[in-house]
Amino acid sequence: MMPLIAWRMDNMLKKFTFNGLAGGVMAWLIGIGVVGFSPDALAAGKQARQDALAKPDLSGRQRIGHALVYAGKLAGKKMADGTKMNPHSDNAASKTLPLGTTAKVTNLQTGQSAKVTIRDRGPHVKGRILDVSTSTARKIGITKHQGVAKVQVVPIAVAQTNDSVKRRLPAHKVKANKSTSTAQRK
Repeated sequence: MMPLIAWRMDNMLKKFTFNGLAGGVMAWLIGIGVVGFSPDALAAGKQARQDALAKPDLSGRQRIGHALVYAGKLAGKKMADGTKMNPHSDNAASKTLPLGTTAKVTNLQTGQSAKVTIRDRGPHVKGRILDVSTSTARKIGITKHQGVAKVQVVPIAVAQTNDSVKRRLPAHKVKANKSTSTAQRK
């Protein structure tokens, strides 16, 4: 016994004569009907296009948002600036800060901070402003269990498009505190 869909297709083909182009269009329409459109896939594509179109922020203004830890599987992979991702170094990814920018990242819950260099693009998750290496996450108090923390990002030296550097704060005034929380001092 023929399945219902195959029977309908067979009858439709008997009623209509298709040339090569019309047959191709018909197959394409049937393929779309079978596969369908996913709103999630369309939204992911739109987010990727917006990330690609994000213009670098050369202003040096501070930002507050959520940071997350780089996935462990990215260790050793090539980053946007051409270097390999080293989870033991202080590198980070930003959608808008130019590559080569140095910034101070402060966990707003613990008060701990670290100095990072923007070497990659990301995070590719809505609502996140920074991906940080495992080493940096440890320094600012983001645990593996927690994974995400609200942070303040203050650019120290912003790389400009003409290969110059725009300094926001004197380097001696920006200190990366290894542990400033009272809980860790005890």
